[in-house]
Amino acid sequence: MSDTRTPNIDIALVGDVAGARDSVAVAPAAASRTNIFDFDRASLERFFEEDLGEKKFRAQQVMKWIHHRYVTDFGEMTDLGKALRAKLEERAVVHAPQLLFDKASTDGTHKWLLGMDPKNAIETVYIPDKGRGTLCVSSQVGCALNCQFCSTATQGFNRNLSTAEIIGQVWIAGRHLGNVPHQQRKLTNVVMMGMGEPLANFDNVVRAMSIMRDDLGYGLANKRVTLSTAGMVPMIDKLGEVSDVSLAVSLHAPFDELRSELVPLNKKYPIADLMDACVRYALRKRGTSVTFEYTLMKDVNDQPEHARGLVKLLREFDRRVQMKDAAKVNLIPFNPFPGTRFARPTDEAIRSFQKQLNNAGMIAPVRRTRGDDIDAACGQLKGQVLDRTRRSAEHRKRLQENGLTQSGVSDAA
Repeated sequence: MSDTRTPNIDIALVGDVAGARDSVAVAPAAASRTNIFDFDRASLERFFEEDLGEKKFRAQQVMKWIHHRYVTDFGEMTDLGKALRAKLEERAVVHAPQLLFDKASTDGTHKWLLGMDPKNAIETVYIPDKGRGTLCVSSQVGCALNCQFCSTATQGFNRNLSTAEIIGQVWIAGRHLGNVPHQQRKLTNVVMMGMGEPLANFDNVVRAMSIMRDDLGYGLANKRVTLSTAGMVPMIDKLGEVSDVSLAVSLHAPFDELRSELVPLNKKYPIADLMDACVRYALRKRGTSVTFEYTLMKDVNDQPEHARGLVKLLREFDRRVQMKDAAKVNLIPFNPFPGTRFARPTDEAIRSFQKQLNNAGMIAPVRRTRGDDIDAACGQLKGQVLDRTRRSAEHRKRLQENGLTQSGVSDAA
């Protein structure tokens, strides 16, 4: 059995990882210099005016060089004067995450392992499809929420990513793909569905999404940037106050007892509270829908009573928002990983569940599994996490008790 799992890497020693290509050779940012990737347009304009004593339109020029032309050397920004370029070299830096390696799937999906610091790395995935290219971006190193069916959860949690580390993922993917905003679009959609809970890293995620949507950044329409949350109710309300991005909610069960088992956050914010927050989010702007993600697990949440409960829940959502199809369901067949106790339902069970929803008049596409040969499918992302919890050690212990390695290969193989 071939091992497609991301290997353990001592990031501090990685310079030329076997198999790496298009490596971003960027020296670590000096502590005294400001990383331009941390700024959206408004904050970069303030930096130019208040810190550099320059006109704010210079900030707009620099944004185009970085996000449209993928230039990180101030010396190559030829429409800036020599004095300004020298000032920028002294006061600022454009520092992207370290590209450790990238891997392509047979279906066109692409995964990058990116070093965030000497002991932590995250994964970013690009999924091409007909007429669109979606980038799945991480917001944290690991995840603190411990959803039971998610591979990322087994690695535990270390820290939030900075704005620079989030938008740097988009920059690296865009550079690799030859994406040119407003001209040659390879990146048409971004989903904050990678490692981590985006709303637990609110300010950095919102600022990064601002750059994604800015014409001087990646020029994506609001509806083409999606934030996925496990249900942090107060932060959903806060998001509605500052942003118009699309909202996706990891639901996975229509009943509190089951959802609390699968998504521990439900104990704090039960389904009724979560649905109330989703209604408020949808009502803030007419015509706004919310996508509810539902990972189908064999004999866990894929039975007829679960489908009936889901229909009832989302019909009530449509009624309260006063809009047909205000609730959309994204059915995701479970993607197995080493040591999990869950399994993927049969194709017949998946079709049967979908049919119940469709017969009730609900939009419920089944997400096609992509990139599973490189462990890039939904719920499979695993980077390298210097875990501050005990979950990674507990997961390794369970694997050893079952005679498995991190790759799922038996020690006796």
